[in-house]
Amino acid sequence: METVIAKIRSMGVDLPAESVNRLMQCVSRRCFTRRQKMVEAGARGGYAYFIEKGITRSYWLVDGQEITTSFSLEGSVVFSMDEMYYGKESEEYVEAVEAVEAYAIAVADLRKLWTEDAAFARWALLIHQDEYRRLHRSHKERLTLAAAERYEAFRTQFPEVCRRARLGDIASYLGLTLPTLSRLRAKK
Repeated sequence: METVIAKIRSMGVDLPAESVNRLMQCVSRRCFTRRQKMVEAGARGGYAYFIEKGITRSYWLVDGQEITTSFSLEGSVVFSMDEMYYGKESEEYVEAVEAVEAYAIAVADLRKLWTEDAAFARWALLIHQDEYRRLHRSHKERLTLAAAERYEAFRTQFPEVCRRARLGDIASYLGLTLPTLSRLRAKK
């Protein structure tokens, strides 16, 4: 959990030893192989995952086509929003893009930390603010930028994803076809 704890602290959250101990009592180490599903659409898995090592992607399945909605790197937390906030089955999948080492925490335990521990409440607020900003930026870029500009903005914002994720998943996230993204990359 060193990477996760460091990421939380890097966000300006004062995370005292007592809070870290509470977290450590709730988590268990889990490893996922490349392309293994961590969250399944149509199910309630009951867990959120702190990513210690590796990268994940979240996606919807629309008319048999995978539509990538986000990527998560080391230090992030991934979960089904439907399950976490609404107690419903997930509408999206989360899969390991590469081998992932994660720490699983029961959704109920994470909710409890967010409501009972001021440090984790602060962290939750910050990650939700960051995610909202990412979604807002992504929506704006899809509506206002040409394909080449979209890709360049993504490359600048997420260089690690560009290095580690499959090109098709990046194209899907950007709302581009694979041939279009391949042509854009060849021009660089």
